[in-house]
Amino acid sequence: MRRTTLKPFLKIAMCASALFVAISSHELFAQTTMSNDSSSAAAEITSKSVYCCGLHDDPVKPAESPVAEVSTRRSWEISPFLSYANGLPDNDSADQRQDFRFLMGGVEVGKILTPVVHAGPFSGQFHFAGNIMPLWQAFTPASHEQVYTNCPLTVPLEPSGACTLEVGGGIYHGISITPVIFRWNFLTRSRRIQPWFQAAAGVIYTTHKFPPDFFVPPGTPGGTSVWNFSPQGGIGLRYFTRSRRSIDFGVNAVHISSASLGDKNPGVNASIQVQVGYTFWK
Repeated sequence: MRRTTLKPFLKIAMCASALFVAISSHELFAQTTMSNDSSSAAAEITSKSVYCCGLHDDPVKPAESPVAEVSTRRSWEISPFLSYANGLPDNDSADQRQDFRFLMGGVEVGKILTPVVHAGPFSGQFHFAGNIMPLWQAFTPASHEQVYTNCPLTVPLEPSGACTLEVGGGIYHGISITPVIFRWNFLTRSRRIQPWFQAAAGVIYTTHKFPPDFFVPPGTPGGTSVWNFSPQGGIGLRYFTRSRRSIDFGVNAVHISSASLGDKNPGVNASIQVQVGYTFWK
């Protein structure tokens, strides 16, 4: 024989009673001149009664939400990370970069600086950060011959007006510093996931002139530079595994250019960078 339990009915009855008392109390307080403390107490009783009956979601509290905890504390963060990037073709240049590969690793340090700024779907907080990448490697095609239309004056031209020159290549090593990262952390209802977007600018030093170009004596027009700049922008999200710990995922579009510090500035017009990090929040 099927047994009947009274627990669901008792809970419904208790909630109904609590709601009746709360609503009656609230109406009584509204009709009577009360102090701010009394009004607040009445509102709190009503709110808790509604939550008890399951008619409203329990508000996210910092202690229960790693996202809210970091947001409320305006925490510092330190994040070791690894990045992989791939060059993109440039139809306006003879120097194609789709065969370029990049591997980077470093540490980011930053802090949430502002309280939540309410701006509709763009509500969020301003986050400032910077990073250093002791590991910076570019994998480019090996030395090869390439046809150029913009040729040095000292090189004989072919009947077509072009010339064939040997282009350097191989693996380039360096270090990169990104001292300016402006990040916007979007306000979210999720307890564990927080999206963001950012704009940043950095500088790269390589042990040989980058990107590879045709071989020329030092000082001869055509040389690139060991110093390059890296303006960039991207989007990402962080997933909190527990309190003050998160895994971060990001995708950036990065431009690499010497700003004409060298005699020639072919640059790497665009590369797509994928980044994964693990963040410690303080």
